[in-house]
Amino acid sequence: MKKLVVIFLVMLLLCPIVVKADDNTLIPNAKSGVLMEESTGKIIFEKNKDEKVAVASMTKMVAQILILEAIEKGQIKWTDKVTASANASSMGGSQIYLSTGETLTVEEMMKGISMASANDATVAMAEFLKGTEIDFVKEMNKKVKELGLKNTQFKNCTGLDEEGHYSTAYDMAVIARELLKHEDILKFSSKYEDYLRVNTPNKFWLVNTNKLVRFYEGADGLKTGHTDAAKYCLAATAKKNDMRLIAIVLGEEVSKVRNSETMALLDYGFNTYGLQIVKKKNETVKTERVEKASTKKIEYIPIYDIGILSKKSDTKKKYSYDIKITKNNLPLIKGEVVGKIKIKDGNNVVGEGNLTVKKSTKKLSYLVLLRNTIYDIASGNSSVK
Repeated sequence: MKKLVVIFLVMLLLCPIVVKADDNTLIPNAKSGVLMEESTGKIIFEKNKDEKVAVASMTKMVAQILILEAIEKGQIKWTDKVTASANASSMGGSQIYLSTGETLTVEEMMKGISMASANDATVAMAEFLKGTEIDFVKEMNKKVKELGLKNTQFKNCTGLDEEGHYSTAYDMAVIARELLKHEDILKFSSKYEDYLRVNTPNKFWLVNTNKLVRFYEGADGLKTGHTDAAKYCLAATAKKNDMRLIAIVLGEEVSKVRNSETMALLDYGFNTYGLQIVKKKNETVKTERVEKASTKKIEYIPIYDIGILSKKSDTKKKYSYDIKITKNNLPLIKGEVVGKIKIKDGNNVVGEGNLTVKKSTKKLSYLVLLRNTIYDIASGNSSVK
């Protein structure tokens, strides 16, 4: 009898436990949570996804978006020097211990924000970009509205507890997805350790507050949070086999439980779902000539990989495509949305993505057009007879 009991217990340990997405066993201790597939934006799992709660330092993801946008627009450079004000250096909580008047580069400040969740570095960057934290927070709330989020409002740029400062698990997932569009973020969020003030007597060791980047396969971000009101929170992201997941867990009482339940969410997603990439980023899907363009042909490409999310047990399908160009008046700038591609299974739209141009194209001047016409006539390539 004892042998039978032992065998039974061993079998229980070895057999995988299948968890359904609607079971509360995935994140039983979290106040709310969401699991999203990044390329499609589809929700795989949700728990109280629209409940407004404090989100602590996960707030900083919007600050990071604004910093990265400023970099990409050429408004600031990674090497620019940022001087900490008395206000920035007085911030409590997580910090890199900036002293008033101390100068670090934008890149070093971003390290501090991304890895150490530094409040002082976040405020220093807010003041560097917009003059005051108040004006920077206005830009943060403006960005949230641009993303179509109605259940998020910020009162500061750090996530410190303040009345009227809140978000939701779903909104945080959308914000995390937007942040991941800026690929530079992963250079910072994926590191487990680094240093600031190198080659000085005050060399500072940075250790990532997100332990999943070290202990979970494929994890490379994204942002932790903790305050008395928010409890322990985490926006985690991991990528396996071309599929990237975003896991949001809010309101955990214990940091280790937050981490383990976030990993359970990711495990569920990767074990149950797969992503079939049907059109790759930068793959030409349509070519056409545009009159007076500086290039002979315009190539249209997806801005991001376009995939179809399905359960691994489902059979792979072949899809048709419907492409619509919404802007072809010059100039055409690489990165701007100029069209849309829809992925169809029969008559059903099962996926879609925005298109941009492969190369920026400007409108030729009258003199250049005249020169080209004369050249074409002389070389016999002109359509003019």
